[in-house]
Amino acid sequence: MTALAAGWTGHDTRLIGATLVAIALIVVLITKAKLHPLLALILGSGLLGLAAGMPVDKLIKSFGTGVGTTVASVGVLIALGAMLGKLLADSGGAEQIVDTILAKAGKRTLPWAMALVAALIGLPMFFEIGLVMLIPVVLLVAKRSGRPLMLLGIPALAGLSVLHGLVPPHPGPLAAAGALNANVGLTLALGLLVGIPTLIIAGPLFGRLAARMVPDAAPPARLIPEAEEKHEHRPSFRATLSTVLLPVVLMLGKALADILLGKENEARRILDFIGDPLVALLAAVLVGMFTLGKAAGFDRARLSGTISEALPPIAGILLIVGAGGGFKQTLVDAGVGDVITGLATGASLSPLLLGWLVAVAIRLATGSATVATVSAAGIVAPLAATLDPTHGALLVLAIGAGSLFFSHVNDAGFWLVKEYFGLTVGQTLKTWSLMETVISVVAIALILPLGALL
Repeated sequence: MTALAAGWTGHDTRLIGATLVAIALIVVLITKAKLHPLLALILGSGLLGLAAGMPVDKLIKSFGTGVGTTVASVGVLIALGAMLGKLLADSGGAEQIVDTILAKAGKRTLPWAMALVAALIGLPMFFEIGLVMLIPVVLLVAKRSGRPLMLLGIPALAGLSVLHGLVPPHPGPLAAAGALNANVGLTLALGLLVGIPTLIIAGPLFGRLAARMVPDAAPPARLIPEAEEKHEHRPSFRATLSTVLLPVVLMLGKALADILLGKENEARRILDFIGDPLVALLAAVLVGMFTLGKAAGFDRARLSGTISEALPPIAGILLIVGAGGGFKQTLVDAGVGDVITGLATGASLSPLLLGWLVAVAIRLATGSATVATVSAAGIVAPLAATLDPTHGALLVLAIGAGSLFFSHVNDAGFWLVKEYFGLTVGQTLKTWSLMETVISVVAIALILPLGALL
């Protein structure tokens, strides 16, 4: 600590102070002024750069570079993921997954079935879209089975949330992987390794406790579906599942090839190409147009319409992620990351724990998991340069885990869950907020030992 103090300068103090003020401004603008996160991140980046003493021309160039780099690296991937999710929803493929799994599940295994349904549907979908799609399923299954709403709802919410925070191709993990130059396939593989036990604990197991804490949860009657909407034609379960899992299998194949095969191996070159996230997701969308769209009886016009309709809803997400990338690059170019790296090195703090703590702080302040992920990735980015690929991927997961910590009243997801499930604010805190915290803590508790072992 003495050496750390001796190396500390007034400029370091200025940078840390500028960072705290900029983050505080973003928090106030999002939570109090209700400003869109895009505008809040732009203004926060400007304040950071000016307070850190960056020349205006360098500040503007830095922010623009960050936006461009981030959108270039993850923008098309997010768009392809949205297209696959829209095909899954419009074709009836999502219904097919739900019906098939629930038909096999007994009354006791329903919570586990709901977690599995949410995980499968959540792979290609954004959290909010998956939530809106799953809510009618949860309410209908609860009504038919007579099981407590929270017993079924918490596993479904956990399935969506775990994937949202830990598994590419969701925007947060993708953006963090891009910012830290982490291997997306390796991140996906380790994300599944951490995510499965996390989902079991935070989903079906915690769901039992949540059902006891809030036994009388009852959604508004207007939200309970009378019957499931049925498509005249819909793809088979096997075709749907194969399409959803195709990009995952391709990216995992690339990750395994990178570990097991030499760089000059021809098989590795092929797997590196088809397992690239862009190629894998593009292949899934093209395959899905036939296995999902054509199987549902879509003509060319309907297919084109479905693909087109997938893009407008993600415009806001793309812009927030891009602005987060601009804020990240401003942090890096101002030298904040180097100061944080020096602090972590001097204090002998694990990069994984540091990434988690920074993401937790920003998540609690802003309420946005995506903002927390991209901002934390920017702050700890210099640390990633010193890590091997495995630990770089684990750092992405640590940040993703931190970004899920304790959703509360400044998070849009909090209010979605409250209204859909007919809960009070207190009940939402005891169920949804606590579930998010369990996910975050269990995930980092698994990630830290993995970091020590691998």
